[in-house]
Amino acid sequence: MREADYYTGLDNKQVQCFLCSHRCKIKESKRGICQVRENRDGKLYSLVYGRLVSENVDPIEKKPLFHLLPGSLSYSIATVGCNFRCQHCQNFEISQYPLFSPGAPIPGAQRTPTEVVAAALASGCKSIAYTYIEPTIFMEFAYETAVLAREAGLKNVFVSNGYTTAEATRHLAPYLDGNNIDLKAFTEKFYHEVCGAKLAPVLDTIRLMKELGVWVEVTTLVIPGWNDSDQELRDIALFLKNVDPDIPWHVTRFHPTFKMTDRPATPIATLRRARDIGRQAGLTYVYEGNVTGEGGENTFCPACGQVVIERLGFSIRATALRDDSCQHCGHRLAGIF
Repeated sequence: MREADYYTGLDNKQVQCFLCSHRCKIKESKRGICQVRENRDGKLYSLVYGRLVSENVDPIEKKPLFHLLPGSLSYSIATVGCNFRCQHCQNFEISQYPLFSPGAPIPGAQRTPTEVVAAALASGCKSIAYTYIEPTIFMEFAYETAVLAREAGLKNVFVSNGYTTAEATRHLAPYLDGNNIDLKAFTEKFYHEVCGAKLAPVLDTIRLMKELGVWVEVTTLVIPGWNDSDQELRDIALFLKNVDPDIPWHVTRFHPTFKMTDRPATPIATLRRARDIGRQAGLTYVYEGNVTGEGGENTFCPACGQVVIERLGFSIRATALRDDSCQHCGHRLAGIF
């Protein structure tokens, strides 16, 4: 446990957290929406500082980040907790653990930032990924780890729902290399009913991350009957194009899970349609996710159309890159290579 950053004191021992866009006002002895930041006698504490429940070596493509050191490994860490309540969460056992287990001790192996960086280096990783749940909720630990990782020559990447406040984003950005942000839908109805949040702060974060020089990729899990209409997919694609047409957009297959077991998996034809919509809207790089063997995972040169990175699942089968450029025509690809 560690006193939190990103909060201010209020009257009557209340505090206001400004780490995420919920900006929770928290009474004494209560917790914020994330359930891992607690007001104790007028001070806000992070209950998950260094309490890691997951430490894995993953391909960077699993994040998914396709334009940040492709083919490399990323040391991936997470605590429990989340500031969203997504009904389709794939990691609900850890993201919602504090909510489902009120009063239970916070689980996790105690780690220091130094230990995480050492483990990443020993594992041959090129980056540290703060992932699996919303990493903003363990920002204090993530930030201190990111500073040490940068000194050690490692990249830092978030896999995020994009609900970080502008204040926290500006603090973190100098040490953050990449961020895959979920743009879950393009309606307030979806964000309110499915996630317990709002759309606008996510759009603001995507814009601000790009403005601050962080490499951004965006993922949309396409859910039948919720966000799979041509209009909504086009709205997402046009928003991204207006921010930067080189933002890679991952349109990803939904599988029934958690509280959405009543819906079918996304038809592959829907992913193809979404990919076509993205490209027609003017996005340079659009990928299909959670489906293998479709060719929708490959990176094509925007200039000559040749395959420059051929993928199968999270593996790279062949490349036609010279540093960051197409070997066929010399066109430079967007990203960090």
